Amino acid sequence: MPGKQRILRLLARGQGYVEIGEMLGMPPGRAYLVATGVPADGGDTVTREQRERPGMLPSRSQRLVNPREVNPSARGNVHQWMRRRAWSDPQMRADAGQAR
Repeated sequence: MPGKQRILRLLARGQGYVEIGEMLGMPPGRAYLVATGVPADGGDTVTREQRERPGMLPSRSQRLVNPREVNPSARGNVHQWMRRRAWSDPQMRADAGQAR
């Protein structure tokens, strides 16, 4: 397991946690935990002293653990599903008819 100092050196050279994780064969969230001692999932309350530790990200460390942030409302199949749901509701259909 790569140590804290090695990860901090890579950070100092401009590497990001995702790149470091790939280089060292570990998930980026684990690299963050090793470097900072703070879990990347945001589950812990971070104290002022912890925020000042080397390697700490100012925000959004959660993406290191769950990088697939997706806004489903932007997907076409979600829009189709929402339209079907709205048109299957009698009150929604009646209101849409009155709006025209």
